[in-house]
Amino acid sequence: MISGCHDVQTSADANITAFQLPDPAGRRGGACTAALLQVLYNEDKGAQDNSADMSWVEVLRAMRENLAAQGYSQVPQLSSSRIIDVNEKMEIVKDPEGAKRAVLIGINYVGQQGELSGCHNDVKNINSYLQRVLGFERENMKVLMDDGMHEEPTFENIVQAFKWVVKESEPGDTVWIHYSGHGGRLEDQDGDEDDGYDETLIPVDFQSEGQIRDDDLLKYLVQPMSEGVTMTCLMDCCHSGTVLDLPYRFIADGDHVEMERNENFEFKDMLAAAAGVAAVAADIAEAAGLLDECCNIL
Repeated sequence: MISGCHDVQTSADANITAFQLPDPAGRRGGACTAALLQVLYNEDKGAQDNSADMSWVEVLRAMRENLAAQGYSQVPQLSSSRIIDVNEKMEIVKDPEGAKRAVLIGINYVGQQGELSGCHNDVKNINSYLQRVLGFERENMKVLMDDGMHEEPTFENIVQAFKWVVKESEPGDTVWIHYSGHGGRLEDQDGDEDDGYDETLIPVDFQSEGQIRDDDLLKYLVQPMSEGVTMTCLMDCCHSGTVLDLPYRFIADGDHVEMERNENFEFKDMLAAAAGVAAVAADIAEAAGLLDECCNIL
């Protein structure tokens, strides 16, 4: 999983024109998404003249450089269910013969307090890259946006999209998950968080249905995914550093050179279902006012 910031950091809804993406969907978007796409498109250009072969370390550090150049202090992170050599080439598609599927979620919270302006553009820009560069096909992609034209990104619809991609994916397949929207933190309810908080995704109907906790993502997306599927997740939201609760992490802060194990991670959680569904009432209570302070609107 690629995340744009630490658990305690906020992300930014930014003017993305400075990132010089080819044919961007709009002027506004997530800084993390734009920074990654800038690196990937530049790498694709390099591949055409045989000069590109970027490692995970190089990709994330280039992301941080792109963010810093535009005045953002976010520190990108890579987390994984297994330890990988981050100095080897970054590969999104490992088996070109396998199927490619994607779930793309963009939530602007249209008409709600804390409305954003760039999350739909993030989905459109990622969608364009996946199809034009990596060969994803539209019929194998689920797009959820609160724009009146796509499936609504409600709590239930997001969970069902995750269940769909898990059910359909087989060894050798490639999966891309993208989330652009508000992220939050709720008091941990099962004692599995070192900092005492669960990281969350905030669906469009959070006021009635609550937030999607990292425990839910582990239960519905990470644990049931078939062995041999290569899944890459891009989480462009606040507090996203450990939102998938994965055991290994690399931080592109200039000090780390390899993945490190989270000593507080319980590996039994990768083998057993996450305990229970979080209480909706608690989610809603803590969500009140959250959208006002989550993101820096630049």
